[in-house]
Amino acid sequence: MHPQPPAVPFDARPLTEPVDPRAVAEFAREMRRRTPPSTAGVVFTVIAAVFVVAVALPVVGAMTVVLATVLSHGGDLSALAVVPILLLALTIVGGAVFGVLSWRRRREQRYRIARFAAANNMVYEDRIADPQLPGMIFQHGSGRMSTSLVRGFHPRFVEFGNYQYTVKHGKSSTTYHWGYVAVRLDVPLPNIVLDAVGNNTLGSNLPASFSKDQRLSLEGDFDRYFTLYCPRGYEQDALYLFTPDIMARFIDHAAELDVEIVDDWMFLYMRRPVSTTDPATWAWLFGIVGALMTKFDQWARWRDERLRAAQASAPPASTDAGPQKPLPFAPPAGMITPPPPGVAPEGRRLKKSTSWVTILVFILMIVGWVWMQLDH
Repeated sequence: MHPQPPAVPFDARPLTEPVDPRAVAEFAREMRRRTPPSTAGVVFTVIAAVFVVAVALPVVGAMTVVLATVLSHGGDLSALAVVPILLLALTIVGGAVFGVLSWRRRREQRYRIARFAAANNMVYEDRIADPQLPGMIFQHGSGRMSTSLVRGFHPRFVEFGNYQYTVKHGKSSTTYHWGYVAVRLDVPLPNIVLDAVGNNTLGSNLPASFSKDQRLSLEGDFDRYFTLYCPRGYEQDALYLFTPDIMARFIDHAAELDVEIVDDWMFLYMRRPVSTTDPATWAWLFGIVGALMTKFDQWARWRDERLRAAQASAPPASTDAGPQKPLPFAPPAGMITPPPPGVAPEGRRLKKSTSWVTILVFILMIVGWVWMQLDH
């Protein structure tokens, strides 16, 4: 049993204390002014309104008239006749009421999260279409949308958000939902993925698969909690970044989350909402980020030695532009200067592979097609 993340002081009262319905309505109007509704949201609202006006109200009204007419003329409604009518009416009314309550609950949740962000010196953003982030979950499907974003800027930029995208499968489609935490790092680092073992079922739950020859085994119990992938040739760099104390931080505080380091970002992924009205979830996430941030200074010192070789092999700069200004500082003779921050091309992205689940589905589709052809 690993210790819980350290307590991070924050004000959780806006998540649970009573709210003023008028303030919630005003907040919703402000969000609509700042971020016009998406196409999908407009379509859903129109369909819901058409259903209520064109289906629910007429059906319920017609049933009420029929029942009242029959009863007023002394008609005898047997149980077999009354029960289906009542069930249909209750289903329609219940669906409409549930939809209204769900809409009001979502609006109130957004208001609470926005007030929580303000109370803790953070900023709330209602939604962003197609967020330009380099993490793997942001590269798939259509209808990409981040919602209920909470952003902090000190001591470094961090973003908590919920995310969704849709993948089409022929005539059908599937919408995937994620929660994520994005932390801005000081320098670009090699693309490294920690696939959490504890949240996998039939293989990895990540939306991308990586070549097995990029898997790196680390010392101690780390492999029991994470499968680490790093670009080939960057094994020593990964060992430099994941020292025993940093590995212990990930095991103790983030073993339930998938982790991706790409460019100058670190992402934590989970398959449930991150931005929520649950104070325990925020305490857990703040504890994780706080525990990891104390170690990011070590990563800021990493440099890719391959860039030094690239600089040495680069052709000398052209002098056609005339005399060059002298550098304000010239290193002493014989002094080895460190390479600039950055990552060589071969370390910027992991090589992808096809998962066995995808291969199995493809094989089953072929077998099904062949079977149908033989049946005919």
